[in-house]
Amino acid sequence: MQSIKTKLKVNNKQKTILAKHAGVARHAYNWGLATCITEYESSKKRLSAITLHKRLVAEVKSENPWYYEVSKCAPQQALRDLERAFKNFLTIRGHGFPNFKKKGKKDSFYLEGSIKILKGNYIQLPRIGIVKTYEILPSVPIKNVAISKRAGNWYISFKYDDRPNHTTKERDIIGVDVGINTLATCSDGTKFANVKAYKQAQKRLTRYQRRVNKKEPGSKNRAKAVKKLASSHKKVADIRADALHKLTTWLAKNHSTIVIEDLNVSGMLKNHKLASAIADCGFYEFKRQLTYKCEWYGSELIIADRFYPSSQLCSQCGHQQKMPLHKRTYECSNCGFEADRDFNAAVNLENYVHQ
Repeated sequence: MQSIKTKLKVNNKQKTILAKHAGVARHAYNWGLATCITEYESSKKRLSAITLHKRLVAEVKSENPWYYEVSKCAPQQALRDLERAFKNFLTIRGHGFPNFKKKGKKDSFYLEGSIKILKGNYIQLPRIGIVKTYEILPSVPIKNVAISKRAGNWYISFKYDDRPNHTTKERDIIGVDVGINTLATCSDGTKFANVKAYKQAQKRLTRYQRRVNKKEPGSKNRAKAVKKLASSHKKVADIRADALHKLTTWLAKNHSTIVIEDLNVSGMLKNHKLASAIADCGFYEFKRQLTYKCEWYGSELIIADRFYPSSQLCSQCGHQQKMPLHKRTYECSNCGFEADRDFNAAVNLENYVHQ
């Protein structure tokens, strides 16, 4: 399965019907959560999504006729999401108790049924009609879609069946050392610069945040300022994602075996002097993208042991020595070999396969 998420090009009428769907889904979720809390306090029982939906039809829909203006899939899926949230809270450590949803925060809903991709960049949705997208869609059958709102714009996402496309490789093994100054240094000498999207936009984000704080809560001017701040944050995330996608696609398409480090990102973020720079690199997202793209393009991903001293070993003679962070050139005290610190680590990661 592959997934695609793209922006919708909607008019005012379509924006209204999309907002209605998200509002009904949010109302059903909040009603279900309140009902579950009340039921558990009285009978110590947790209601299933099916039971909640039956009560929703009997008690809520009759009193709120605007439920019938949207697809029935939106409230149904909201109650399924609520049931999954309760299961995660009870079974998975770290998942908190489900929270009530607020208007304007992570608005989304689910649709299924008569969904069809038309020629080019048009898609037909139930109860909404034909909607245009900003990019060409693959001509594949679709069973369901998720529509969400982010920074004032609507996005559609769906999954479809796709065969892996194994590509011809230019190199057998490559080691990749990720860092802060340079996003990735490869053992063949290729370097990918770190775009540092957040650092470049930090002053602008601070200025927009200050404007939000000065506006009256609940006013239209505050809503405009919040929208502008959200758009700026989204731009930072898009720039970072674009750089990572280009890097991971190039690695997976052109190399048979890719060796990377198993970085302890959560531990690295505890260094308050470097936390912002580390978070701006997206190390976890780099590993996640590389994992599934290697499956797409027929490559093998090898993750070196977390305690493998790639930065301390000499790539020529294997001698190990301490390497403080401020030293950017590796100078071997045994054989006299000198190289860039990140390049030396990348070569060691390539040699890791033969150990």
